[in-house]
Amino acid sequence: MFGPRLLYRFLQDWVTQVTIGLFMGTFVYICLVFLVTHQDPRSSFIPQISLITSWVLVVLSFGFLVYYSHRVAKSIQNPDMIGAIVDDLYVAAGGAQLSGPGEGRGEVPDDGAILLRADNGATVSCGKSGYLQHIDHGALVAAARAADALIVLRFRPGQFVFRGEPLAAIVPAGNLGTLEAAIDRGVHIGRHRTLTQDSEFGIAQVVEIAIRALSPAVNDTFTGVACVDWLAEALLTLAERPPLEGNWYDTGGELRVWMPPVRLERLVKFAFDQIRQASATTPALLIRQLDVIGRLAPRLRDACRQMLSDQADAILETASTLVALDRRDLDAAWRRAHTALEQSSLRPRA
Repeated sequence: MFGPRLLYRFLQDWVTQVTIGLFMGTFVYICLVFLVTHQDPRSSFIPQISLITSWVLVVLSFGFLVYYSHRVAKSIQNPDMIGAIVDDLYVAAGGAQLSGPGEGRGEVPDDGAILLRADNGATVSCGKSGYLQHIDHGALVAAARAADALIVLRFRPGQFVFRGEPLAAIVPAGNLGTLEAAIDRGVHIGRHRTLTQDSEFGIAQVVEIAIRALSPAVNDTFTGVACVDWLAEALLTLAERPPLEGNWYDTGGELRVWMPPVRLERLVKFAFDQIRQASATTPALLIRQLDVIGRLAPRLRDACRQMLSDQADAILETASTLVALDRRDLDAAWRRAHTALEQSSLRPRA
C-alpha cells in the first residue's frame, strides 16, 4: 500500500541501521575470535574476555532485533506512517526557509520581467537527466554577487530536467564562464525526488497512499480518510511555513538567484485532485474532503480559499451518480463547506 517511494523511510530509521550494523559487527567479531582461539598438544589460547564480549554482543543483537520488530510493526501502521511523513514535511519546510550567511532580503520581483531578462542572458544546459533535488542558494548567491550577475533557474526542486535542456540563464551573458561551474556545483540533480526543498513531494507521498488504499485490490476507505485528514494538516503546515518563493538576495537587497516559485494554491489543488478523482464511488471520502475544506477555509489565504471553493464544486459534480441517501449527506456537507468559505471571505484579516 505504501509504494516503493516510501521504502527509504524504513532504511533511514536509526533502529534499522543500528540493528543491521550490530548483527554484521557481531558476526565479524565472532569470526575473528574463532580464528585466534586454538588448542593443540603444544599450546592453547582461549581469549576469555573476547568470548564474554561475544556473548554480550549476541544478547545485545537479539535485544535490538526484538525492539526492531516492535518498531517496524508500529511504523507500518497507516496512521503512523502518514503522520510521520507530515512531520518530516514540517521539518523540511522550516529548513528550506533558512538563509545563508551572505543572504539578505529584498522586494518581491516581477516574475514576467525576470523571465524577459533571462531571454537575453546566457544559457546553462543541464549535464544529465534527473529530478532537481536541491539548490544550494547560499553558494549561488555568493557566486552571483561576486560576478555582479543574476542567475535565473528554469526549474524548481521536484521537477524533472532532461539532459541538454536549459537549466539556468545568466544575466548579463558575459558572466557565463564565471558562473557555469558554480551552477553545476550548486544545483543537485538525481534519480529520485527528495523532501529537502520539495514540499510537493511530501503531499505526493500521502496522496499515493490514499490512491493505493482506494484501489479495487485494497478498498481501504479508512486509510483514505486518514490521508485526507493528514493532508489538511500538511496544508496548514505549509501555510505557516510557506513553500519556497524562489527569490534569493544578497545582503544589499539585490536579487541574485531566481527560481519558479511553488505556490500554496498549487499544493492545495494537488492535495485534492487525484483523491477526488479516485473516490468518485466512495461517498465517505468525498464527504470528508468537504468537511476538511470547511475547516481549512478560515486558516488559508484568499487565493487558497478560491481553490478550495473550486474543489468543493468539483466534488459535488463528481458525486452525481451516488444514491439518494448518500447524495443528501454530500449536499449537506457541500453547503457547510461553502458557508465556511463565505464566512471566511467576509472576516477581516488580522
